[in-house]
Amino acid sequence: MNTKAQLFLTFFKIGLFTFGGGYAMIPLIKNEAADKKGWITQSDMLDIVAISESTPGPIAVNAATFVGCKTGGVLGSACATLGVVLPSFLIIALLGAVLDRVSGYKAVSYAFFGIRAGVLALIVKALIGMYKKCPKEKISKVWRERSLSAAFAYLIMLLSFCLVFFAGITSPAVLLLCASLGVLVHVPGKGKAG
Repeated sequence: MNTKAQLFLTFFKIGLFTFGGGYAMIPLIKNEAADKKGWITQSDMLDIVAISESTPGPIAVNAATFVGCKTGGVLGSACATLGVVLPSFLIIALLGAVLDRVSGYKAVSYAFFGIRAGVLALIVKALIGMYKKCPKEKISKVWRERSLSAAFAYLIMLLSFCLVFFAGITSPAVLLLCASLGVLVHVPGKGKAG
């Protein structure tokens, strides 16, 4: 089977068996694309998550597009994107036809409650997994060598969390603010940024 077909089928499977949106898909994308298929590395996965979160659109669709592009070029990105989107489209079309008829049943309400709890567990698992893969040696080295820069990075992280969680500021606005602060704090003339 060629790579484009494998991309489509892999992301179709991910889209079909993942409930709860993009963050719940991250562990499955990592498992399939990095661990099983070897299309990307663990480091690539962290970069893909960062880029997917920073660009417009759903994180799972963006991640599928990036993995597809890295693996099979433009056609590969189209196959991976179609694969991850098609199951949701088909399921929503089917549910739209029958949901009004079954939404009053208690079993359906309980099922959705259980799905939400499971999705939370998947998101926490993805967070812990990505944290473990972060290059902590580099962070600690930066902290020792340029403690002001490292402190600033942690301050931005804390500020971002507070703005989104407590103040209700939208994620795109916070991303723009953080990018602007990063550019302002960078001192020109110290060489290329790492």
